[in-house]
Amino acid sequence: MKPKRKHLFSQERLYIKDFIFAIKTLEITKKSYKIRHMPRQIIKFGQVSENRKARFAYSIEDTIEAGISLTGAEIKSLRYGLVTIVDGFVQKRGDNLFLAGVEIQKLPTANRAVNFDERRQRQLLLHRNQINRLIGKLQEKGATIVPLKLYFNNRGKLKVLLGIGYGKNKVDKRETIKQREWERSKSRLLKK
Repeated sequence: MKPKRKHLFSQERLYIKDFIFAIKTLEITKKSYKIRHMPRQIIKFGQVSENRKARFAYSIEDTIEAGISLTGAEIKSLRYGLVTIVDGFVQKRGDNLFLAGVEIQKLPTANRAVNFDERRQRQLLLHRNQINRLIGKLQEKGATIVPLKLYFNNRGKLKVLLGIGYGKNKVDKRETIKQREWERSKSRLLKK
C-alpha cells in the first residue's frame, strides 16, 4: 500500500485551473517572489573592512602591514565580510603584540561544532625587529596602535594595516572637519 501524498493546499485537491485562480485572487506578484536576503559575495582579494573612525580620532603618524593568526572558521567568516574593526587596538602581552577588540562574527550557516570566541585577542605576525619598534612606540605617552584596514593581499593572505597614532583633541578634530569641507567645496567649484 502506497502512502498518501501531502497536498499543497491542506487536504483538498486542486487542479491546475483552481491553482491559477487562487494565484490571481491572492494577487501574488513577482515582487513577493524576490529573495530578500541575498547571500553576500565571497571576498577573494581586496578590502574586507576599513576603520574610518580611526583616521578621525587619531593623527596617524606611521603605518605597518601585519599578518594575523586565525582559525579556519574565522577566515571563512572574513571571506563573507563578517567583521568589525572599529573598536580594535593593539596591546603588548609578553614579547608579542595582540590585536584586541576586533569582532569576527560566526557564519550563520556554520556547523555548531565549529565554535570560537568572537572577541578573542589574536596574535599579530611580525618580524622581531618590527615588534620591538612597535613596543617602543606603544611606550610613548599618548601613542596607540589601531587597525586601519583588513584585506586579502594578491596571494589570498589576510593582512591588517596598523596605524601608529596619537589621540586628537577637539580642536584638531574641528580642523580636520574644516579641511574636509574646504576640499569638498573646492572640488565643487572646479567642476563648474
